[in-house]
Amino acid sequence: MDNNKHGQGGHPGGHPGGHPGAAAVGPKKHIPRIISWNSTFKCDLKCAHCYMDAQERESAKELSTEEGKMLIDQIAEVSKPVLVLSGGEPLMREDIFELARYGTDKGLKMAMGTNGVGITDEVAKKILASGIKKVAISMDSSSPEIHDEFRGVPGSWQKAIDGIKASIRNGLGVQFNTTVTVQNFDDIDNILNMAESLGVKDLHLFFLVPTGRGTEVEDITPEMYETMIRQVLAKSQKTNLDVKPTCAPQYMRIAEQMGIDMSRWSRGCIAGLSYVRIYPEGEVTPCPYLPIKLGNVLETSFKDIWENSEVLNKMRDFDNLTGRCGACEYKAKCGGCRARSYGLSSDFIEACGGLHEPHELEGDYLGEEPWCPYQPKGWEA
Repeated sequence: MDNNKHGQGGHPGGHPGGHPGAAAVGPKKHIPRIISWNSTFKCDLKCAHCYMDAQERESAKELSTEEGKMLIDQIAEVSKPVLVLSGGEPLMREDIFELARYGTDKGLKMAMGTNGVGITDEVAKKILASGIKKVAISMDSSSPEIHDEFRGVPGSWQKAIDGIKASIRNGLGVQFNTTVTVQNFDDIDNILNMAESLGVKDLHLFFLVPTGRGTEVEDITPEMYETMIRQVLAKSQKTNLDVKPTCAPQYMRIAEQMGIDMSRWSRGCIAGLSYVRIYPEGEVTPCPYLPIKLGNVLETSFKDIWENSEVLNKMRDFDNLTGRCGACEYKAKCGGCRARSYGLSSDFIEACGGLHEPHELEGDYLGEEPWCPYQPKGWEA
Protein backbone atom coordinates (compact mmCIF):
# COMPACT_ATOMS: atom_id res chain seq x y z
CA MET A 1 0.00 0.00 0.00
CA ASP A 2 1.31 3.44 -0.67
CA ASN A 3 2.35 5.95 1.81
CA ASN A 4 1.06 4.94 5.12
CA LYS A 5 -1.96 3.54 6.61
CA HIS A 6 -2.81 6.35 4.77
CA GLY A 7 -1.31 6.02 1.52
CA GLN A 8 -3.22 7.32 0.20
CA GLY A 9 -2.65 9.37 1.38
CA GLY A 10 -2.66 10.04 1.61
CA HIS A 11 -4.38 11.99 4.16
CA PRO A 12 -4.60 11.93 3.40
CA GLY A 13 -2.61 9.81 1.95
CA GLY A 14 0.08 11.34 2.66
CA HIS A 15 -0.35 14.79 1.53
CA PRO A 16 2.66 16.07 -0.34
CA GLY A 17 3.16 19.75 0.17
CA GLY A 18 1.43 19.86 3.52
CA HIS A 19 -2.10 20.75 4.48
CA PRO A 20 -3.20 24.05 3.00
CA GLY A 21 -5.18 26.14 5.41
CA ALA A 22 -8.89 25.74 5.96
CA ALA A 23 -10.95 28.80 5.15
CA ALA A 24 -13.18 30.60 7.61
CA VAL A 25 -16.49 29.09 8.60
CA GLY A 26 -19.26 29.47 6.07
CA PRO A 27 -20.26 27.28 3.11
CA LYS A 28 -19.18 29.86 0.50
CA LYS A 29 -15.78 30.32 2.13
CA HIS A 30 -14.68 26.71 1.90
CA ILE A 31 -12.86 25.55 -1.18
CA PRO A 32 -11.00 22.28 -1.67
CA ARG A 33 -7.27 22.91 -1.36
CA ILE A 34 -6.09 19.31 -1.23
CA ILE A 35 -7.80 16.14 -2.47
CA SER A 36 -6.56 12.56 -2.15
CA TRP A 37 -7.67 10.26 -4.94
CA ASN A 38 -7.26 6.56 -4.22
CA SER A 39 -6.79 5.90 -7.92
CA THR A 40 -6.48 2.11 -7.64
CA PHE A 41 -6.87 -0.85 -5.31
CA LYS A 42 -3.78 -2.54 -6.70
CA CYS A 43 -0.68 -2.63 -4.51
CA ASP A 44 2.58 -4.53 -4.31
CA LEU A 45 2.94 -4.33 -0.51
CA LYS A 46 0.93 -5.84 2.36
CA CYS A 47 1.09 -3.23 5.11
CA ALA A 48 -0.34 -4.26 8.47
CA HIS A 49 -1.94 -0.85 9.03
CA CYS A 50 -3.42 -0.30 5.57
CA TYR A 51 -6.85 1.35 5.68
CA MET A 52 -7.75 0.19 2.17
CA ASP A 53 -7.04 -3.52 2.67
CA ALA A 54 -5.67 -3.36 -0.86
CA GLN A 55 -4.60 -6.52 -2.61
CA GLU A 56 -2.91 -7.31 -5.89
CA ARG A 57 -6.14 -6.95 -7.77
CA GLU A 58 -8.05 -4.40 -9.74
CA SER A 59 -11.72 -3.60 -9.31
CA ALA A 60 -13.73 -3.53 -12.50
CA LYS A 61 -15.47 -0.53 -10.96
CA GLU A 62 -12.36 1.63 -10.63
CA LEU A 63 -12.72 4.90 -12.50
CA SER A 64 -11.56 4.44 -16.09
CA THR A 65 -9.15 6.79 -17.80
CA GLU A 66 -12.00 8.83 -19.25
CA GLU A 67 -13.87 8.83 -15.96
CA GLY A 68 -10.70 9.93 -14.20
CA LYS A 69 -10.37 12.84 -16.59
CA MET A 70 -14.02 13.69 -15.98
CA LEU A 71 -13.29 13.74 -12.24
CA ILE A 72 -10.40 16.13 -12.84
CA ASP A 73 -12.68 18.34 -14.95
CA GLN A 74 -15.23 18.41 -12.14
CA ILE A 75 -12.59 19.32 -9.54
CA ALA A 76 -11.16 22.07 -11.77
CA GLU A 77 -14.63 23.67 -11.92
CA VAL A 78 -14.51 24.23 -8.16
CA SER A 79 -10.84 25.11 -7.52
CA LYS A 80 -7.29 24.26 -8.50
CA PRO A 81 -6.22 22.18 -5.48
CA VAL A 82 -3.35 19.81 -4.83
CA LEU A 83 -4.58 16.47 -6.19
CA VAL A 84 -2.69 13.59 -4.61
CA LEU A 85 -2.70 10.45 -6.74
CA SER A 86 -2.50 7.52 -4.36
CA GLY A 87 -3.93 4.06 -3.97
CA GLY A 88 -3.21 1.22 -3.45
CA GLU A 89 -0.02 1.95 -5.34
CA PRO A 90 -0.65 4.54 -8.07
CA LEU A 91 2.38 3.48 -10.12
CA MET A 92 0.58 0.17 -10.74
CA ARG A 93 -2.09 2.05 -12.68
CA GLU A 94 -1.05 2.03 -16.36
CA ASP A 95 -2.59 5.40 -17.19
CA ILE A 96 -1.28 7.24 -14.11
CA PHE A 97 1.08 9.51 -16.05
CA GLU A 98 -1.64 10.34 -18.56
CA LEU A 99 -3.98 11.30 -15.73
CA ALA A 100 -1.28 13.33 -13.98
CA ARG A 101 -0.50 15.22 -17.19
CA TYR A 102 -4.21 15.89 -17.75
CA GLY A 103 -4.57 17.31 -14.25
CA THR A 104 -1.45 19.44 -14.68
CA ASP A 105 -2.79 20.86 -17.94
CA LYS A 106 -6.07 21.70 -16.18
CA GLY A 107 -4.16 23.78 -13.64
CA LEU A 108 -4.26 21.35 -10.71
CA LYS A 109 -1.15 20.92 -8.57
CA MET A 110 -0.48 17.22 -9.02
CA ALA A 111 1.31 15.12 -6.40
CA MET A 112 1.73 11.41 -5.70
CA GLY A 113 1.67 9.18 -2.64
CA THR A 114 3.67 6.02 -3.26
CA ASN A 115 5.56 3.31 -1.44
CA GLY A 116 8.56 4.21 -3.58
CA VAL A 117 9.58 0.68 -4.46
CA GLY A 118 8.81 1.13 -8.16
CA ILE A 119 10.67 4.41 -8.66
CA THR A 120 13.72 4.09 -10.88
CA ASP A 121 15.52 6.89 -12.74
CA GLU A 122 13.26 6.24 -15.73
CA VAL A 123 10.09 6.33 -13.61
CA ALA A 124 11.22 9.48 -11.80
CA LYS A 125 11.67 11.20 -15.15
CA LYS A 126 8.15 10.13 -16.22
CA ILE A 127 6.68 11.44 -12.96
CA LEU A 128 8.34 14.82 -13.51
CA ALA A 129 7.30 14.94 -17.16
CA SER A 130 3.67 14.48 -16.09
CA GLY A 131 3.85 17.69 -14.05
CA ILE A 132 4.25 16.10 -10.61
CA LYS A 133 6.92 17.94 -8.65
CA LYS A 134 6.80 16.00 -5.38
CA VAL A 135 6.14 12.47 -4.19
CA ALA A 136 5.37 11.29 -0.66
CA ILE A 137 7.14 8.02 0.12
CA SER A 138 6.46 5.78 3.09
CA MET A 139 9.30 5.17 5.52
CA ASP A 140 8.43 3.66 8.88
CA SER A 141 11.78 2.70 10.35
CA SER A 142 15.48 3.36 10.07
CA SER A 143 15.82 -0.42 10.29
CA PRO A 144 15.31 -2.39 7.05
CA GLU A 145 14.06 -5.43 8.98
CA ILE A 146 11.40 -3.52 10.93
CA HIS A 147 10.22 -1.57 7.88
CA ASP A 148 9.96 -4.75 5.80
CA GLU A 149 7.99 -6.50 8.53
CA PHE A 150 5.63 -3.56 8.78
CA ARG A 151 5.20 -3.39 5.01
CA GLY A 152 4.83 -7.14 4.63
CA VAL A 153 7.36 -7.59 1.81
CA PRO A 154 11.09 -8.39 2.23
CA GLY A 155 13.39 -5.87 0.56
CA SER A 156 10.83 -3.05 0.50
CA TRP A 157 13.02 -0.77 2.68
CA GLN A 158 15.99 -0.91 0.31
CA LYS A 159 13.76 -0.47 -2.74
CA ALA A 160 12.13 2.56 -1.10
CA ILE A 161 15.56 4.04 -0.32
CA ASP A 162 16.59 3.44 -3.93
CA GLY A 163 13.37 5.12 -5.07
CA ILE A 164 14.03 8.14 -2.84
CA LYS A 165 17.56 8.51 -4.21
CA ALA A 166 16.34 8.16 -7.81
CA SER A 167 13.68 10.81 -7.21
CA ILE A 168 16.09 13.33 -5.70
CA ARG A 169 18.76 12.55 -8.29
CA ASN A 170 16.29 13.52 -11.03
CA GLY A 171 15.01 16.69 -9.37
CA LEU A 172 11.80 15.28 -7.91
CA GLY A 173 10.90 16.54 -4.44
CA VAL A 174 10.43 13.89 -1.74
CA GLN A 175 8.38 13.90 1.43
CA PHE A 176 8.69 11.15 4.03
CA ASN A 177 5.42 9.73 5.38
CA THR A 178 5.95 7.86 8.63
CA THR A 179 3.22 6.10 10.59
CA VAL A 180 3.89 6.32 14.34
CA THR A 181 3.29 3.06 16.22
CA VAL A 182 4.48 1.35 19.38
CA GLN A 183 7.02 -0.50 17.25
CA ASN A 184 8.80 2.63 15.96
CA PHE A 185 8.00 5.11 18.76
CA ASP A 186 11.64 5.22 19.87
CA ASP A 187 13.00 5.35 16.31
CA ILE A 188 11.55 8.68 15.19
CA ASP A 189 14.76 10.67 15.79
CA ASN A 190 16.67 8.14 13.67
CA ILE A 191 14.08 8.46 10.89
CA LEU A 192 14.35 12.27 10.99
CA ASN A 193 18.13 12.06 10.76
CA MET A 194 17.91 9.56 7.91
CA ALA A 195 15.54 11.87 6.01
CA GLU A 196 17.95 14.78 6.35
CA SER A 197 20.93 12.67 5.26
CA LEU A 198 19.06 11.61 2.11
CA GLY A 199 18.15 15.20 1.18
CA VAL A 200 14.46 14.90 2.00
CA LYS A 201 12.87 18.28 2.84
CA ASP A 202 9.48 17.35 4.35
CA LEU A 203 8.36 14.73 6.85
CA HIS A 204 4.79 14.01 7.88
CA LEU A 205 4.18 11.83 10.91
CA PHE A 206 0.87 9.96 10.68
CA PHE A 207 -0.80 8.80 13.87
CA LEU A 208 -2.87 5.65 13.52
CA VAL A 209 -6.59 6.03 13.08
CA PRO A 210 -8.17 2.67 14.07
CA THR A 211 -9.69 1.57 10.74
CA GLY A 212 -8.96 -1.19 8.25
CA ARG A 213 -5.82 -3.17 8.94
CA GLY A 214 -4.90 -0.40 11.38
CA THR A 215 -7.14 -2.00 14.00
CA GLU A 216 -4.83 -4.99 14.09
CA VAL A 217 -1.78 -2.87 14.97
CA GLU A 218 -1.19 -1.98 18.60
CA ASP A 219 -1.90 1.74 18.88
CA ILE A 220 0.01 4.11 21.11
CA THR A 221 -1.80 5.57 24.13
CA PRO A 222 -3.17 9.13 24.31
CA GLU A 223 -0.34 9.98 26.69
CA MET A 224 2.21 8.62 24.19
CA TYR A 225 0.48 10.67 21.47
CA GLU A 226 0.90 13.79 23.55
CA THR A 227 4.54 13.02 24.34
CA MET A 228 5.41 12.17 20.76
CA ILE A 229 3.76 15.31 19.38
CA ARG A 230 5.71 17.44 21.85
CA GLN A 231 8.94 15.65 20.92
CA VAL A 232 8.29 16.07 17.20
CA LEU A 233 7.43 19.76 17.52
CA ALA A 234 10.54 20.37 19.65
CA LYS A 235 12.66 18.49 17.11
CA SER A 236 11.13 20.47 14.24
CA GLN A 237 12.54 23.66 15.72
CA LYS A 238 16.09 22.29 15.46
CA THR A 239 16.04 20.74 12.00
CA ASN A 240 15.92 21.92 8.40
CA LEU A 241 13.11 19.43 7.80
CA ASP A 242 9.53 20.69 7.59
CA VAL A 243 7.99 18.30 10.14
CA LYS A 244 4.23 18.03 10.58
CA PRO A 245 2.04 15.68 12.65
CA THR A 246 -0.97 14.36 10.72
CA CYS A 247 -4.12 12.69 12.07
CA ALA A 248 -3.17 14.33 15.37
CA PRO A 249 -5.03 17.64 15.26
CA GLN A 250 -4.14 18.39 18.88
CA TYR A 251 -0.68 19.38 17.62
CA MET A 252 -2.18 22.86 17.15
CA ARG A 253 -3.01 23.13 20.84
CA ILE A 254 0.34 21.69 21.87
CA ALA A 255 2.27 24.01 19.53
CA GLU A 256 0.51 27.03 21.01
CA GLN A 257 1.20 25.80 24.54
CA MET A 258 4.88 25.40 23.61
CA GLY A 259 5.05 28.91 22.17
CA ILE A 260 5.85 27.69 18.64
CA ASP A 261 5.17 29.89 15.60
CA MET A 262 2.00 28.45 14.07
CA SER A 263 1.76 30.74 11.05
CA ARG A 264 2.46 27.93 8.56
CA TRP A 265 -0.47 25.88 9.88
CA SER A 266 -4.13 26.82 10.03
CA ARG A 267 -6.04 23.98 11.66
CA GLY A 268 -5.44 20.49 12.97
CA CYS A 269 -8.27 18.66 11.19
CA ILE A 270 -9.11 19.96 7.72
CA ALA A 271 -11.40 17.06 6.69
CA GLY A 272 -14.43 18.49 4.93
CA LEU A 273 -13.13 22.03 5.28
CA SER A 274 -10.45 22.13 2.62
CA TYR A 275 -9.85 18.41 2.07
CA VAL A 276 -11.73 15.30 0.91
CA ARG A 277 -10.89 11.84 -0.38
CA ILE A 278 -12.05 10.18 -3.62
CA TYR A 279 -12.43 6.39 -3.41
CA PRO A 280 -11.32 4.27 -6.44
CA GLU A 281 -14.93 3.79 -7.51
CA GLY A 282 -15.76 7.51 -7.35
CA GLU A 283 -17.27 7.87 -3.88
CA VAL A 284 -16.36 11.07 -2.05
CA THR A 285 -15.70 10.86 1.72
CA PRO A 286 -14.51 13.56 4.17
CA CYS A 287 -11.18 11.76 4.63
CA PRO A 288 -9.76 8.25 4.04
CA TYR A 289 -10.55 7.18 7.61
CA LEU A 290 -14.02 8.68 7.74
CA PRO A 291 -15.79 6.45 5.19
CA ILE A 292 -19.14 8.27 5.13
CA LYS A 293 -20.71 8.36 1.67
CA LEU A 294 -21.14 11.94 0.48
CA GLY A 295 -21.95 11.06 -3.11
CA ASN A 296 -20.39 9.47 -6.20
CA VAL A 297 -18.87 11.66 -8.92
CA LEU A 298 -20.34 9.33 -11.56
CA GLU A 299 -23.82 10.27 -10.33
CA THR A 300 -23.45 13.69 -8.69
CA SER A 301 -21.02 16.44 -9.66
CA PHE A 302 -18.09 17.08 -7.35
CA LYS A 303 -19.23 20.71 -7.08
CA ASP A 304 -22.67 19.64 -5.87
CA ILE A 305 -21.19 17.22 -3.34
CA TRP A 306 -18.68 19.78 -2.05
CA GLU A 307 -21.18 22.60 -1.67
CA ASN A 308 -24.35 20.79 -0.66
CA SER A 309 -23.36 17.75 1.41
CA GLU A 310 -25.18 17.88 4.75
CA VAL A 311 -22.31 16.06 6.46
CA LEU A 312 -19.70 18.49 5.15
CA ASN A 313 -21.72 21.54 6.06
CA LYS A 314 -22.22 20.24 9.58
CA MET A 315 -18.48 19.64 9.91
CA ARG A 316 -17.82 23.22 8.82
CA ASP A 317 -19.81 24.67 11.72
CA PHE A 318 -17.61 24.11 14.77
CA ASP A 319 -20.55 24.79 17.07
CA ASN A 320 -21.86 21.36 16.05
CA LEU A 321 -19.01 19.60 17.87
CA THR A 322 -20.04 17.89 21.10
CA GLY A 323 -18.39 16.61 24.27
CA ARG A 324 -14.98 17.98 25.18
CA CYS A 325 -14.32 19.08 21.58
CA GLY A 326 -17.50 21.16 21.59
CA ALA A 327 -16.49 22.83 24.85
CA CYS A 328 -12.81 23.26 23.95
CA GLU A 329 -11.26 26.69 23.51
CA TYR A 330 -9.09 25.18 20.76
CA LYS A 331 -11.92 23.80 18.62
CA ALA A 332 -11.39 26.32 15.82
CA LYS A 333 -7.66 25.51 15.70
CA CYS A 334 -7.74 21.78 16.42
CA GLY A 335 -11.18 20.27 15.88
CA GLY A 336 -10.25 16.78 17.06
CA CYS A 337 -10.00 13.77 14.74
CA ARG A 338 -13.47 13.26 13.30
CA ALA A 339 -12.52 9.76 12.12
CA ARG A 340 -11.62 8.56 15.63
CA SER A 341 -14.82 10.04 17.01
CA TYR A 342 -16.82 8.27 14.30
CA GLY A 343 -14.94 4.99 14.41
CA LEU A 344 -15.22 4.51 18.14
CA SER A 345 -18.95 5.27 18.09
CA SER A 346 -19.82 2.84 15.29
CA ASP A 347 -19.37 -0.84 14.52
CA PHE A 348 -17.11 -0.63 11.51
CA ILE A 349 -13.92 -0.68 13.59
CA GLU A 350 -14.80 -3.96 15.31
CA ALA A 351 -15.70 -5.43 11.94
CA CYS A 352 -12.24 -4.85 10.50
CA GLY A 353 -10.52 -7.16 8.08
CA GLY A 354 -12.25 -6.28 4.83
CA LEU A 355 -12.08 -3.26 2.59
CA HIS A 356 -13.81 -0.36 4.27
CA GLU A 357 -15.92 0.88 1.44
CA PRO A 358 -17.72 4.19 1.91
CA HIS A 359 -20.98 3.53 3.69
CA GLU A 360 -24.07 5.27 5.02
CA LEU A 361 -23.77 7.25 8.22
CA GLU A 362 -23.41 4.93 11.23
CA GLY A 363 -21.54 6.79 13.98
CA ASP A 364 -21.03 10.19 15.57
CA TYR A 365 -18.55 12.17 13.51
CA LEU A 366 -19.14 15.31 15.59
CA GLY A 367 -18.30 13.80 19.00
CA GLU A 368 -15.21 14.39 21.10
CA GLU A 369 -11.76 13.15 20.09
CA PRO A 370 -11.27 10.00 22.20
CA TRP A 371 -7.46 10.04 21.88
CA CYS A 372 -7.00 13.56 23.29
CA PRO A 373 -6.40 13.79 27.07
CA TYR A 374 -6.88 17.56 27.25
CA GLN A 375 -9.60 18.87 29.54
CA PRO A 376 -11.05 22.17 28.27
CA LYS A 377 -11.18 25.09 30.65
CA GLY A 378 -14.20 24.79 32.92
CA TRP A 379 -15.02 21.32 31.57
CA GLU A 380 -16.63 18.80 33.90
CA ALA A 381 -17.13 15.32 32.55
